[in-house]
Amino acid sequence: MTDDNDYDVLVIGAGLSGIGAGVHLRERCPNKRFAILEGRERTGGTWDLFRYPGVRSDSDMFTLGYPFRPWQDTRTIAPGEAILDYIRQTAQEYELGRHVQLQRRVRRASWSSATARWTVEADAGERGELVRYTCNFLYLCSGYYRYEHGYLPEFPDADTFRGPLIHPQQWPTELAVSGKRVVVIGSGATAVTLVPALAAQGADVTMLQRSPTYVLALPSVDPLSGLLRRVLPAKTAAGINRLKNVWLTMLFFESSRRWPRLMRRLLRLQTRLLLGRRFDVDRHFSPSYAPWDQRVCIAADADLFRALRKGEASIVTEHIERFVPEGIRLQSGQTLAADVIVSATGLDLVPLGDIAFDIDGQALDPGRTLTYKGMMFSGVPNLAQATGYTNASWTLKCDLTNRYLCRLLNFMEQRGYRTCTPRPADPDVATLPFVDFSSGYVQRAIDRFPKQGSKAPWRLYQNYVRDLLSLRYARLEDDVLEFGPAPTAATPPLAATTRRGAGPAGRDAA
Repeated sequence: MTDDNDYDVLVIGAGLSGIGAGVHLRERCPNKRFAILEGRERTGGTWDLFRYPGVRSDSDMFTLGYPFRPWQDTRTIAPGEAILDYIRQTAQEYELGRHVQLQRRVRRASWSSATARWTVEADAGERGELVRYTCNFLYLCSGYYRYEHGYLPEFPDADTFRGPLIHPQQWPTELAVSGKRVVVIGSGATAVTLVPALAAQGADVTMLQRSPTYVLALPSVDPLSGLLRRVLPAKTAAGINRLKNVWLTMLFFESSRRWPRLMRRLLRLQTRLLLGRRFDVDRHFSPSYAPWDQRVCIAADADLFRALRKGEASIVTEHIERFVPEGIRLQSGQTLAADVIVSATGLDLVPLGDIAFDIDGQALDPGRTLTYKGMMFSGVPNLAQATGYTNASWTLKCDLTNRYLCRLLNFMEQRGYRTCTPRPADPDVATLPFVDFSSGYVQRAIDRFPKQGSKAPWRLYQNYVRDLLSLRYARLEDDVLEFGPAPTAATPPLAATTRRGAGPAGRDAA
């Protein structure tokens, strides 16, 4: 290993979050040497990986886009290729190319209290040669699902089906569906996107769901945004649109939690108006859970409802008994004939970027840690993760985390600190699951993820305004963070030298 591989900060992931982190580090921490390690051969993350028909944002682009480079497209619900272009143009505009290293799949990270540094091991290139890096601070921006494959249930007799069984995460670019019978298994955001897109390509599509999901129809172009752009400067108009959509999203979520019956009725009313009286809305679009117990799916321009109403697609709510050569046998005895089956059955979630961590030689179990302000982890020094909201745009929270991290790094540099570790001190803090979603893909992995606490700063409130106050404006020094100096030859281990941030030297900062 050479000095070329030694950095102040290593960012893991060059997708939407990682590129945003790189811009903030470049602009706010000009003294910090950083690199962005990307495991794949291209930048873009999710938006480069997913290539299935119709892939698009399920959040509005005024809040999913970066606040420092406002989204200028007229489409607020944008296709994947437009988002990918936006990410790459941002990286180019802010000259991040020299900071990004592709085909660097990080496998292990080891912290040494003696040196106050992480040693990071990555597989490099197509042959996976081992490359080592060192850094003082490690920032995970790689999301929380496995890039190699999605979640595919063990369908009985799946190997007997004569046609291809596809997961959207590995969509074959050469697949032609025109004139073919396609069954899409699932009712989440991917299925809601795929069904109308495949119907538009000439497929005979059936959406097979085990249970219904809430689907909200929204226009892909916000008429107010066009009006604001005509009368205001572009940046001002984008800021107003961003603020408007933040508040509308929060209002929708909070109303769903406070008045679930009312919101259920309103969603059902919209669905009935879009599908007509003859459609069995109660069977196919009336979930047993309350809105936002699972994520509400978005149908851009009501495309799913339009395809169903026109007969271009159909929907079946039933359990699978087994696969048969000609398609899928349902528990009711009905057989769904299919030439192609798409298993839109969710993602395979992994904690902390699926990286093996150890602290001074002791393996780290993420499931035994608490999240501090939704970004750091109890007992783990100099490690942060960019994690977005489940009830709003991913970037809203990530951008706040980026700003906080830069503020923290600058504060540590000014005070001569080299380590920063959240440590629980309140015995009354109870542990709770990381998120309270009932979705299957969450429940399958939730035990392996870090926990949240029952009160601040360990609680994840999923509330942008609270996080804005906590991450952007609150003092850095509190009763939880422990800061430590640069190690010396006589310095004992980290836990013995760190102290909480209160004190005469730190009262006027942060």
